[in-house]
Amino acid sequence: MARLQRYSGQSLGLRPHIVVLGSCKVGNFVVSTPVVRGLRARFPDAVIGFLGSELTADFEDAFTAIHWRLSWDDPTPAAGWNLQQQLREHIRLHGPVALAVNLDGFNPVTCTLVPWLDPAYVAGGSLSANLRRPLPWGDLPQQRFLADPDWDSPAFLERYAGVFSSNYISELFCQLAFVADQVDPTAIELPVSEPPFEVPDLLIHCTTARAAKVWPFAHWRRVVEFALDQGWSVGLVGSPPSAQQEAYNAGDGEEALLATTALKDLRGRTSLMQLAGAAQRAKAVISVDAGPLHIAAAVGTPTLAVVGNDADGVGASPIRLWLPRCANVERTIANETCRACSDNRFRNDACLVAGHPCMASVEPEQVVKWLASVMIKE
Repeated sequence: MARLQRYSGQSLGLRPHIVVLGSCKVGNFVVSTPVVRGLRARFPDAVIGFLGSELTADFEDAFTAIHWRLSWDDPTPAAGWNLQQQLREHIRLHGPVALAVNLDGFNPVTCTLVPWLDPAYVAGGSLSANLRRPLPWGDLPQQRFLADPDWDSPAFLERYAGVFSSNYISELFCQLAFVADQVDPTAIELPVSEPPFEVPDLLIHCTTARAAKVWPFAHWRRVVEFALDQGWSVGLVGSPPSAQQEAYNAGDGEEALLATTALKDLRGRTSLMQLAGAAQRAKAVISVDAGPLHIAAAVGTPTLAVVGNDADGVGASPIRLWLPRCANVERTIANETCRACSDNRFRNDACLVAGHPCMASVEPEQVVKWLASVMIKE
C-alpha cells in the first residue's frame, strides 16, 4: 500500500502505531487532549506517541493516553539529529506509523516531520513525500476544512452544516482525526500537581503573546484594588518577569501593579502542572485570552475570560474557535464593536485601531461584578 495517504477514518489494524504532533503553545495542547483520548477510545490497543513541545512537556509526560513523547522544539545541540534517531527507535519498537495526526498543521516544522515519519495515513498538515509541496488536503469535509480561510465565523458552520456542531477548535481536531463520535470535545482533563506556595483566593493573568488581546493595566488595577479591599488575596501568574516583558507584552504594567498594591508575584514559580494545581485551588481565576485561561477552565475553577468581543462575538479574539466550552467559564462583553482583527483573520499582533477600543471598552466594573458574585457564592 502506498504511504502518506489522506486519512478518512479507515481501520488501522491490530495495535497500530499512531503519532500525534502538537503545538508549542499551552492552549493548543490543552484543547488537543480530547482528540488524543478519542484516538485511545477508538484504538484501545494502539501505541500513541506525541511529538510536542518543551513548553508543555510536563503535561505531555503525565498524560496517560500517551505511550511516548518527544519535543520537536528541543533547543539543545544536535537536537534535530537526536530526534531523528529517537523516532527511528520508536518505529523499530512499535512498528511503522499507521497514522500521523498533525494538530499544528500550518507549522512548517511539523509539516516537514510528518513525511519523516513515513505514515500510512495523515490527518492534518503535511508536505508530500518528496518534501517539495504541501500534501493535498482531501475532499471530505473533515479534510478540506483545513483549507478554509475562516474558522471563527458563523458562515463556517453554515458551510459545514450537518458535519460540525460548533467552531470550537477541539471539535475541529476531533473531526480531522475522525474521532468526534468517540469523545466529548468540550470535556478537557489535565493532570495537576501541588504548587510550591499557598494559593491566593484569586489568580490573575494579564498578558498574551498577541498584543491586541491585552487589557489596559489601569483596568486591572481597579480589579486588584477591589479584591484586596474585600480582604481577598490576589496572585499574579505567568512566565518569569523577563519573559513576560519580552514575549508577552507586559511592558512595565505588571511591575507597576506589584509595586503599588499587595498583589503577590507568582510569575515563573510553577510548572504547568503546578499552575493547574494552583488554579484548581483558587476560588476564582481572571485571565486574558491566553494559556492560563484554558488551564483554569479545564480544572473547573470559576474563570472569567477578559476578551474584547461584543455580544455577537466580534472583537479581538477568535472566541468562537478558542473560548473554552465549559460551565465554569464566562466572558466579558465589550461595549465597542471592532471588526479590524476578524477582518484581518487575527493575523495582526498589535491593535489595528487607535485607542484599542474593543479591549478598553471592557469596563472594570463588569469584571468586579463577576468577581463579587463568584466570591460570595464561595
